[in-house]
Amino acid sequence: MFEYLPTPTLLLDQDRTTRNIRQMQAVCDAHDVELWPHMKTHKMLEVARLQLEAGAKGLVCAKLGEAEAMLPSSVRRIFIAYSLVDPLQAPRLRHLAASLDELILACTSEAHAEALETLLATADLKLPVLMAVDTGQHREGARGLEGAMRLAACIQRQPHLELHGLYTHEGHAYGTANGNTQEVAATTHKQLLTLRDRLDSTLSIWPGCSVTAKELATMPGVTALRPGAYVFGDLSLAATQNIMQWDDVAVTILATVVDRPEPGLALIDAGSKTFSGDKTAAGLSGSFYDQRAIHITRCSEEHGFATGPQVDELRIGERVRVVPAHICPAVNLADEVTVICNDQVVDTWRVAARGKVQ
Repeated sequence: MFEYLPTPTLLLDQDRTTRNIRQMQAVCDAHDVELWPHMKTHKMLEVARLQLEAGAKGLVCAKLGEAEAMLPSSVRRIFIAYSLVDPLQAPRLRHLAASLDELILACTSEAHAEALETLLATADLKLPVLMAVDTGQHREGARGLEGAMRLAACIQRQPHLELHGLYTHEGHAYGTANGNTQEVAATTHKQLLTLRDRLDSTLSIWPGCSVTAKELATMPGVTALRPGAYVFGDLSLAATQNIMQWDDVAVTILATVVDRPEPGLALIDAGSKTFSGDKTAAGLSGSFYDQRAIHITRCSEEHGFATGPQVDELRIGERVRVVPAHICPAVNLADEVTVICNDQVVDTWRVAARGKVQ
């Protein structure tokens, strides 16, 4: 199948993508929670439009370049969930704010609040900010109640920052075993509500992770959710965490078997420049979509090393489809995706925000 397509290429199943979008939107709508998808997963105008048309209130981006690339989607509200600090970005930030109905920024520490104040003063903007809270990933965000109170007070001292709410990325949920995410979701919810009630009961609450999104949507007090990978799924979500069905995985990597150097090993023409360097907790870069016991267990730049009990079934020249460990960086490595429907090619979509890391 797809013998006429060059490889490696990303295949995007349009029906599954649409179904994933509608399912997450339905969960949020049922619990009166806003959905702000993180576009870092797809980086495509076509997918952003599908999300917005289904009812998403806005989009989440990390970098200014991502937000700028999404403007043609007709998005009107964007949250930049990243520590912006460079005063040289002031003209771009001013233009972005003028192009939207609402632009929300992140504030991640007291030192960052002061740097963000300088940036916004340079841009002559006063904007709402969401205050980052560390709920267990140990990346950005206020640590503990005292840290959160200090950060909130620091934000309130800055003339160009307006405290709008609290956000977190509970990405450590990816480390839970066998889909047992309820505890992470419950702990995250309790931490955010406790902080909100101590700081200001009117503040909004914005958790964000595909692993916990549907759990948190059902919990009281959650204002908005910011999942990203749910739109396509990947090996982590469908196999490690078991929070989505294998038949819901919407993007696979089409590759060609290019060599059989020894028994127990086959090489495909997709390596780290296709899969990225991300792996599952079990050390897999990908697994075969047809669910044969074959996995990509190692990558060099242009080769994927396929091993497993059924690997000796593979033939040189055979086309194979692989589910990557982590879909977000895999999409970012592609210029475009091949869109399929009922296993027929129907379109090609450009990855508009590919490489937008500035």
